[in-house]
Amino acid sequence: MQLSIIHLIVVPDQKIITAESGQDVTLTCRAPNNNILVIEWSRADLTDKYVLLYQDGQFVPDDQHPSLKNRVDLQDRQMKDGDVSLILRDVTTADDGIYQCRVFIEGARTWKLVSIINLNVPPGQTGGQEKDEDNKDGGKEDGSVWLIVGLSVSAVLLVIAVLGLLIYRKKHQPSKEHPADQHRKQPLQT
Repeated sequence: MQLSIIHLIVVPDQKIITAESGQDVTLTCRAPNNNILVIEWSRADLTDKYVLLYQDGQFVPDDQHPSLKNRVDLQDRQMKDGDVSLILRDVTTADDGIYQCRVFIEGARTWKLVSIINLNVPPGQTGGQEKDEDNKDGGKEDGSVWLIVGLSVSAVLLVIAVLGLLIYRKKHQPSKEHPADQHRKQPLQT
């Protein structure tokens, strides 16, 4: 007689959230009860760094990924009704990834995976704009730059048209010489 042992691991449904660069996003996570000792938000590609680690009523910044410092918070630090949702401020395409919410519950003596969220921040969205070193205001200058270029080109074309018109008129204008002057230019007849 052969005996089989089956370990059933229930993984929560994976949610997909799409956000525009510059937005604040809430990644929802609700644990089954209020006896939460530790909250761990992680992202698979950050390997040994956390998105957020909350223990004994305070954040543990030591192993937090540098790109997330001062950009994450819990929606409810008192975790009422098991709410351990994460707020991620000013998202960029670099925040794109799969986030996991795990809690350590008093009495259970084990970690529980509560939520998996796939955050999608596509490039080129029009909400907020990503900020870079060359364009600190997040891309809002682009429209005014094109406006200035357009107005400059229009002004140059207008000046060329006016000069062309003046030159044309001067070349094709009938001579306005005085009749006495015309008489002097005629050759003497003998």
